[in-house]
Amino acid sequence: MNIVLWIIASALAALFLAAGGSKLAQSKEKLAASPNMAWTEDFSPGVLKLIGALEVLAAIGLILPAALDIVPVLVPLAAAGLVLIMIGAAITHAKRKESRAIVTNLVLIVPAVVVAWGRFGPYSFS
Repeated sequence: MNIVLWIIASALAALFLAAGGSKLAQSKEKLAASPNMAWTEDFSPGVLKLIGALEVLAAIGLILPAALDIVPVLVPLAAAGLVLIMIGAAITHAKRKESRAIVTNLVLIVPAVVVAWGRFGPYSFS
């Protein structure tokens, strides 16, 4: 199960590193012009940068603390943080009546919950 958790955490890290990096690197206007990113119109540029930074930090937190054996408890905390980010995203999409995006958010919550559960519980790094 340890290997499965590493694979899930790595996949989540790659996904959120790319997603957060794009929010940090692109302007609000460019993001809003992208498919499936109309929700960005509801937020200020600063909030979009904050969301991007949180996603990047969570991606880093899923891998580096355990890989470097420096405060590995940050791994399940990063996974829990991603769960909270995805809950917020699902709420945003629900307000906008974007049901397809809500499904995507729920699909991403599941592996994040698995990593948080596994690393807080039976497969912790302690």
